[in-house]
Amino acid sequence: MPRLQAPAPRLILASGSSIRRTLLEAAGLTFTVEVPRIDEAAVKAATKTDGGTPEQAAVALANTKAATVADPDALVIGADQILVCGSTWFDKPATLEAARQQLSFLRGRAHTLVTATVCRRGGQRIWRHVATPKLTMRPFSAAFLDAYLAEEGEALLACVGAYRLEGRGAHLFDALEGEYSAILGLPMLPLLGFLRQSGIVPA
Repeated sequence: MPRLQAPAPRLILASGSSIRRTLLEAAGLTFTVEVPRIDEAAVKAATKTDGGTPEQAAVALANTKAATVADPDALVIGADQILVCGSTWFDKPATLEAARQQLSFLRGRAHTLVTATVCRRGGQRIWRHVATPKLTMRPFSAAFLDAYLAEEGEALLACVGAYRLEGRGAHLFDALEGEYSAILGLPMLPLLGFLRQSGIVPA
């Protein structure tokens, strides 16, 4: 029976995101996970100080995450997202009150999830991709927001948008534009295209 994935190089996901892991598993890929320990705020601040864009910051974060994995024989996948609404960049909320404030700001507005993916091998960045899906939140009521925060709880603190679109977060939106997996944090179609070009999965 033909294999869906070449035995080498090994794949490593440099991310602690459970949804990114689920996306790779659903595609039938075999990989290991190494959770990077980086100062994300410092990388973003440095990019802003240098006049960089959200796209440049997201790529820098994804690349830094992948670079923390010291395995010259593996192909390492790093990814990151930055939520942008107007001129404001959002981080993951630190508290439920911060999540409330963030969602209140985004209510009734469109925002972009700048989603960067980087692949590294042998100490070099060999591929990068930036997706920019656009999401429009509906003008939900204060009562809905209270109920949503109560049901989702601290799980929201792990999400840059303070929502999980794969769950109850779908209730927040009127419209979505872009690849669904890119919204979740890992654009699978471009990534699988790169893996085919690299001979890691069959064409």
